[in-house]
Amino acid sequence: MSENAAKNNAEAIRRQIKRFPSGPGLYFMKGADDKVLYIGKAKNLRSRVAGYFQQSADLAASRGPKIVEMLGKVLTVDFLETPNEVDAVLKEARLIKDIRPPYNTDLVDDKTFPYLEITTGEDFPGVYITRKPRPKGSRLFGPFTSAKDLRQVLVVLQKIFKFRTCNLDIRADDAKRRFFRPCILYSIKQCTAPCAAKLEKPQYRKIIEDLMRFLRSKRSTVLRRLRKQMAEAAEALHYEKAAMCRDRIRLIENLDKRGTPYDDVQPEVFAADPTEALVMLQKILQTAQPVRIIEGIDVANIAGTEAVGSLVKFIDGRPFKNGYRRFRIKTAKRRDDYAMIAEVVKRRYKYALAGEELWPDLVLIDGGLGHLHAARDAFAQMKAPLPNIAAIAKKHEVLYLLGATEPLKLPAHSPARKLLQYVRDEAHRFAQHYHHILRTKKMLNKQ
Repeated sequence: MSENAAKNNAEAIRRQIKRFPSGPGLYFMKGADDKVLYIGKAKNLRSRVAGYFQQSADLAASRGPKIVEMLGKVLTVDFLETPNEVDAVLKEARLIKDIRPPYNTDLVDDKTFPYLEITTGEDFPGVYITRKPRPKGSRLFGPFTSAKDLRQVLVVLQKIFKFRTCNLDIRADDAKRRFFRPCILYSIKQCTAPCAAKLEKPQYRKIIEDLMRFLRSKRSTVLRRLRKQMAEAAEALHYEKAAMCRDRIRLIENLDKRGTPYDDVQPEVFAADPTEALVMLQKILQTAQPVRIIEGIDVANIAGTEAVGSLVKFIDGRPFKNGYRRFRIKTAKRRDDYAMIAEVVKRRYKYALAGEELWPDLVLIDGGLGHLHAARDAFAQMKAPLPNIAAIAKKHEVLYLLGATEPLKLPAHSPARKLLQYVRDEAHRFAQHYHHILRTKKMLNKQ
């Protein structure tokens, strides 16, 4: 880009930024072909993004040479408003992991946000902070944006509700509990000691129900009581007690700095050990070679607009994010899922057919028998060798295999089924997420 063209482009971007909102959200630095180069979050979108394009700013000194290099490639800037800063933090992390912009160095690893987990499947549920929730038998709150704040607020909550945070296996029918010596948390009145039968299952379950109700509510009663205590302590010149109440109020208010398990999915969190699953898959597919590379395909088509396809890649049972791809559907009719699956297959595997990429050991289609046949026919039309293809349908969770007379019903807790569901759900999430963003703002890289 010439110097004059660069100046004109920067001036156009500055005019564009003047129309940005002043609330929280995400901004997207985009280069040629609308490719996203960088994603950032901001409390004030207009002010934050304008800082990159101030003529007097010394960005090399304030933000480093990589940012200067990036800005030399930026052609447009876009934004996505969010309801609050918490939503911006969670969306930024998810989009960076999905899109992997070249100038984002943070949040591209497997680090995840923590949850507050209550093990409701136990006789005496425990309350824990975890980045790896149990596969079943627990209630999750979060993800939370700050692990430090969550650890601090857990201490406050335990003082109020006196739940257990230990990892003991406590059973209601264990008669020996009454001889057990509780830990110091019972002595300092931070735990009701169900381990030592200091209260029974119904009373303890009431504590847990009250805690969950508190976490789901606005917590106004507790906060009102703490504010009253703070005011009374300050009036009596008990400043240390007033400060303690103030800090507890802040920590409890931090419980709102969280998303929901459904809206803010972290698929990396729920991945199981794939070793056994891959061995089982090799037997199911009856292949001589181990199943190492699995690619999952899905399409998203809501209201007949902005149809997209997704491809996710798993290597040795783990997501390989650099292998993820998105496809704007170009030729297939918007409501024809089979044709869209065929288009994605042809566009993806033409490179493998040309010898430029490896063939996967398994191609997994999100759908039923018709989707499976659509993929098979696409390979035939390409005159390509037919890889192992399977489809897994959400409604009945059965596996369709080419040549099989009946779908395969794997046990609910089968490692192979769980891995295939993970691949399928990741492809679905990736397609739907991209589709949702496209409909909200046309901002992501074209395929």
